[in-house]
Formats: sequence, structure tokens, C-alpha cells
Amino acid sequence: MDTDFWLQRWQENNIAFHRSEANPLLVTHFKALGLAKGSRVFVPLCGKTKDIAWLLSNGYRVAGAELIEMAIEQLFMELGIAPKISDVGKVKHYSAIDIDIFVGNIFELSGQILGPVDSVYDRAALVALPTEMRDRYTAHLTEITHGASQLLICYEYDQTLMAGPPFSISRDEVSQHYSDSYALTLLTSKDVPGGLKGKCAATEYVWLLKND
Repeated sequence: MDTDFWLQRWQENNIAFHRSEANPLLVTHFKALGLAKGSRVFVPLCGKTKDIAWLLSNGYRVAGAELIEMAIEQLFMELGIAPKISDVGKVKHYSAIDIDIFVGNIFELSGQILGPVDSVYDRAALVALPTEMRDRYTAHLTEITHGASQLLICYEYDQTLMAGPPFSISRDEVSQHYSDSYALTLLTSKDVPGGLKGKCAATEYVWLLKND
């Protein structure tokens, strides 16, 4: 994980990936996971996403992982929650009622530290990682969540036209990473209005991954 790269992005407030409201694709498609209220949802590389507030307000518990502590300080400030902070293994644990965020390298987060989760919502993790890290990440995520179902959002575009992140993740790559562990369903695909970052045409995909 390139800590310096992401820390600089946060320090410079260069966080165009951060939305000012919950992702409409989450709001529309979350029900496909079929989760009961009170279910625990893991959000990897969560930043201070408004999606966490949406999940909490809709009766779900949230676990998250984030590399940059500044993002999580801002998250709790915006939520209006004072977290309890402790060290657990090699990660820092920010906790409050119904929310646990683990700050540090996600590869240092074990299933034992994370605890049981009912589902994963990956909007910003897989697309944030370069090719050489994605195999390791997807295997690690599957392991620490014990194959919990996933709602996965990713982009596909001509990678030669723009450097990531977000990186382009093809349908074949999603299958390569996850088809051995999950049944994959493409819930929707849509063109990104104006192109990705206004630079190139892109398609956004929403995948449902269910444990076989």
C-alpha cells in the first residue's frame, strides 16, 4: 500500500473520489444483498465516505478499513461521534456503537481482528489498487470475511488514456478474482456521464457476489 501517495492526496484535499452524498448505486442496489437490519457490512478502503452514514441510518452496523488516519478522524467528526481509539495488533481501532474502523494496512487486518461480517461493500478498494496488488487483495478480502457476499462497484475504460486510480477492472478480471469463490451477477452497467474525470469514456459496473 502506497501510504505516501494517499496521505498526500488527503493532505492536499485531492479527494475527488469522495462524494458529498451516498452513492446512488449503493442506494439502488444494496437490497440485492438481502441483508436483515442489524447486519454488519464491511467497507474496505472506506475513507470518510457518506455511504457509511447511509448504512448506519438504515439500520446496519459498519466495519471499515482505511490506510489514512486523517480520513477516519474526519469521518467521525462528520458523523458527530466520539470514537474510542485503541491499538489492535498492527492496526488502530476506532470504535463506537454500531461502527468499527480499522486504520492501517488492510493486509495487516486479520479475520480475527475484523470479526464476523455479513457482507462487503467495495466501491473504492479494488479500483484503487494497481494490477500487481489486486490478486493479493481479493484473496485476502475473501479470507478475512469468510467469503461474505459482496456488492462490488468498478469501472472499465481504456487504461492507456488515463492513469489510475481508479483503475480499469474488466469483466474478465472480476471473474478471474472471484469466480472460484462466488456466483457473479452483473446487476447493472452504465456509461459514466462526461467520461471518467472528464478524460475518457468509461462504463461503471455493479456486481453482486454471492457465496456458492
